[in-house]
Order: sequence, then C-alpha cells, then structure tokens
Amino acid sequence: MATTPYFVLSPNTALSIVGFIHGPDKTVPTPSEDWRQAKVDVVIPALNEEVNIPLCLGSLAAQTLKPHRIMLVDDGSTDRTVEYARDFCKANGMDITIIQRKAPIGKTPTLKRQARELDSDVEFILDGDTILESPNYIERVVEELYKAVGVASACGNVLSLRPRDRREAAEAPAMRKFLQEKPQAAIFVEVGALRRFQMAVTSLYRECLYMFLQRFVYRGQMTFFGSISHPVGCAVGYRRKYVQELFDHYEPILGDDLTNSEDIFIGFALINHGYRNIQLPDVLCRSQEPGIKKLPRQFYMWSSSFLQSCFYFHSLTATPFKIFKRLRHNREFEKSPEGKEAINKRKIQEPYREPFGDEYTDLYGRPIGWSIFMSLVEKIAFPSALIVMLFMRMWIGLLITVIAESVLSVAILTAVAPSGQKLNFLWKGIIVTPIRYSALLFDFVTMLRFSADVWIKKDKRWRK
Repeated sequence: MATTPYFVLSPNTALSIVGFIHGPDKTVPTPSEDWRQAKVDVVIPALNEEVNIPLCLGSLAAQTLKPHRIMLVDDGSTDRTVEYARDFCKANGMDITIIQRKAPIGKTPTLKRQARELDSDVEFILDGDTILESPNYIERVVEELYKAVGVASACGNVLSLRPRDRREAAEAPAMRKFLQEKPQAAIFVEVGALRRFQMAVTSLYRECLYMFLQRFVYRGQMTFFGSISHPVGCAVGYRRKYVQELFDHYEPILGDDLTNSEDIFIGFALINHGYRNIQLPDVLCRSQEPGIKKLPRQFYMWSSSFLQSCFYFHSLTATPFKIFKRLRHNREFEKSPEGKEAINKRKIQEPYREPFGDEYTDLYGRPIGWSIFMSLVEKIAFPSALIVMLFMRMWIGLLITVIAESVLSVAILTAVAPSGQKLNFLWKGIIVTPIRYSALLFDFVTMLRFSADVWIKKDKRWRK
C-alpha cells in the first residue's frame, strides 16, 4: 500500500498541494465502449482465511454489479478456507470455481495464470481477507475502467477491518444464511487482552496512514496527473488484456520474480507503458491488518517492492531529468502538420492523454514519474538524515526536525479527516508518531538489504 514514507515535510507533500492548486484535466471523456457490457471475473487469492472468506464472499453477494464468475484460488491452506467458501456459496445459491493448490506458490503466479486463462474483460482481484463495504464498489471500478482506453486499473479507498465492521458484516442476509448452516464457523476469534492491544495499535497506525495517503497524497496525484503510482492490491479491477500483455512481456525476462508486492510492480509497469491507475474516493473496502509482530515484515515488503520497482523502471524515476526534452518534443509535435491533423481528427476525448509505449517513457518519462522520483528521494534521504543526526549527536537539529514534522503531519491529518472526526484524528496522529518514526528508521534497513541484493549478492528473487 504505502510506497511513500509517512513523513510530511517532503517533496510529495508540496507536489500534492500543487496538484490541488493546478486542478484536474477538464477534458470530458467520450468512451468508445459501454462499461455495462463488460464481463467481470472476480479472482480471490486466499491462504488460511477461514475467519475472513465468508465475510469476503458476503460482500460480493451484496454488490450491485454481479460478476460473471467468482474464482477462489486457494494457495495451499491448511484450515477450512475452501470448506467455508463452498458452504457459503451453496447456502446462497452462488456459483464458485475453486482452484486448490497443495503448496503455496504466491500471489503473482495466480494473477498471471488467471489473466491468461480467463476470457473476461475485467479481472477483479479481491484478497480473501478483504470485504467490499460499498455495495457499488465493483460497479464504480468497472465504470471508471471504461471511461478511457488509457485507464488500466481502478480501486477504491481502503481502511482497516475492525471488529465492529466484522459484526456489521455478519448481520448481512447472506451471512445469516451461512451461519445457519455453519453455526460453528469461527468468524469471531476470541483473543486475549495483549493480542487485542496489539491489533488496536496496528489498526491505529494504518488508519492514520491510509487517511493521509488516500485523502491527501493520492488525491493530489489524481488531480495533477490523473493517476497514482500503483493500485491498492487488495481490491482492484484491471483491464484483463492489459495485465496479460504485461506478463507476456516480462515473464521471459523476470519469470515470476517481479517484486515483493505484485500490485506495485504491475502499477509501475502499466504507467511505464502510458496507462493510468485510478483511485476512486467514493467507494470503500476494508482489509484485515497484520498483527503487530508481522508489521515489520509488511514494512519490508512494501518498502522493498517500491525500491525494486524503481530499479526495474528507472526511466520513470528519471522523468524530472527529461523535462526539457519532453517539453520541446510536445511543442514541436503540436506545431507540426501531423500533430495538428492528429489533434483535429481525435474523436474520442480522454483526459490526461499520453502516448502509449515503453519507448516513449525511455525518451521523455511520464508526468507521474515526478511523484515516483520524489518518493524515492524521501525513502532514501529522510531515514538517512535521521540516522546521520543520531550518530552525529545533532540533538538540537533532530529535535527541531521531529517537532516541526510532527506538528505539520498532525495538522494535515486533522485537516483531511472527515467532518466530525477531526478531533479524533488529532489525537490519533499524536499517538502514532513514535510508530511512524520507527517505520522510517526501518526503511534504512530495507535500503541496506536492497543494496546488498542488487550489488553484492546479485539476488533478485523477489516475489509475493
């Protein structure tokens, strides 16, 4: 999820503010295809999700746009994930296709195989630990995908799946039918006080992170560039043929070892080709958060995947250094006879229109590359600066930096929070400050490991 360090005194903060001031592309789209005719297949990758899979399927049952096919890809579960999925669908008259593996192979091969084997227009990926809170989630995603040929992925906002969200989801009619058949199903797991506290800490941190990224950073990127760097992988719709073409291109080069988080690599690959990744602010999903003991591993997975994707798609990262070449090319094209003719003949209007092709990116970069470059600067410079100040015992400079950044971060978090929750997020922002700084320092460890993989061990076996 988080490719941007949650450090607010940053270039990306400035970029998002510029985006809001600049405003969106006012071109009114004139799509050539009707999204209502699109065939949607839902693919659910799952591994030991018996407590979540009924809720996940229950949220699918409530969707206003019914999928053509629901496919559960069980990646070697040792619990009752498959049993509960079958029983839920039987109780509610839903068709489901189940692929059951003997041992885990990862999420990336799952996406690749289904992109090739399915015949749908839209491949909707829904993690087994995620529920779609908005009943029109899939409908809005498909509608957005078909607004322009350049839109390759679309997702909504994501928040943490809290115990009260589980209770509310369990009251849905489809869940009641399932629980009548399976009253012993472990939808609610009893945990001790320490475990509840750990889950609360994780949820609190991630809630603040989601709020800052989605309602400020990503919204600024969407306004300025018409895209974010990558979709949220737990509930995202892809134009299936685009994903298939992506894997057909990169499999001979990288196999299944793309990065440690498949959604970041896919998102980078799509924008490298000129496509866009859309985040919709009006629909919401909720995902089960990892326990506090698993949080460091999640930090590593997301942070390392961002660095790995920058390594593979260095032309995107180098976009700011190609700005004059890009501006000169655009001016010459608009003035040329063939450029004027192309613009005048354009019947299908598309906001944020970009030429397709990796070759164009190599020469001129992409506008969203500015955000990726700034995120890379943040990820490298900020943890390094904190480490240097600690080792050099620059206590005054470190204290001023932490106080100024914390005040600004809490102020922005409070400002972007929904009405009625601003005071709540004011206190949450203050409480999570130590966790944010721990994550920043952990990024320094991730950089060292990434550097060792690339330049010392030459080990690029990166796969989720």
